[in-house]
Amino acid sequence: MASYKLLLLPGDGIGPEVMAEAEKLIAWFNAQGIARFETERGLVGGSAYDAHGKAISESDMALAMASDAVLFGAVGGPKWDKVPYEVRPEAGLLRLRKDLGLFANLRPAICYPALADASSLKREVVEGLDILIVRELTGGVYFGEPKTITDLGNGQKRGIDTQVYETYEIERISRVAFELARTRKKKVSSAEKRNVMKTGVLWNEVVTRVHAQEYPDVQLEHVLADNCAMQLVRWPKQYDVIVTDNLFGDV
Repeated sequence: MASYKLLLLPGDGIGPEVMAEAEKLIAWFNAQGIARFETERGLVGGSAYDAHGKAISESDMALAMASDAVLFGAVGGPKWDKVPYEVRPEAGLLRLRKDLGLFANLRPAICYPALADASSLKREVVEGLDILIVRELTGGVYFGEPKTITDLGNGQKRGIDTQVYETYEIERISRVAFELARTRKKKVSSAEKRNVMKTGVLWNEVVTRVHAQEYPDVQLEHVLADNCAMQLVRWPKQYDVIVTDNLFGDV
């Protein structure tokens, strides 16, 4: 039987509680002989900052790189609101994403029948909902440089974050979305802000080309990200797979 190495990073807040339940499932798989998992534990986020003064240690990053998979809990909390920006708990999560090349974040939204009346939206709006948001995870404004705050004098400061995307980053995330759509309802909605952002213009251009050249059997529509957010509240079932950038996918 094949054996797989898992790194468990419970992190902060509810993370350890969730990870404890995951460990029960891992133990069950091992006991049943369904699969064999070898686990190691590490620190990330605020717990790593308390122990090492950084959001994730080099030794735990090495464990992550050597593992078949990483199970991640959660990071952050009020306790660490005042730590230096470079070592804030979320920095550990961002480094894991970047160094492990985790560029595709899959965010399903499914409304199970028993929960249809629990939503703040009307039953007819959410009943039977099954959509998938494909978020690009290692580019865009979260990783772009420069990222600075400059003191301009006279009590004024300037904050800069940089939104950057290259062609290959958009190509690979759009392919993930189209491939997934082929297993579902064969519809992709690409969300960006091409009306005000140059990265949105490039995003639209690249997704359109990849669709025409490689996935003509899948329906493609383009939607402005702010309108997409409104439509998700108004009538979310019009969507199947939504592909979007790091920031809009997070929002």
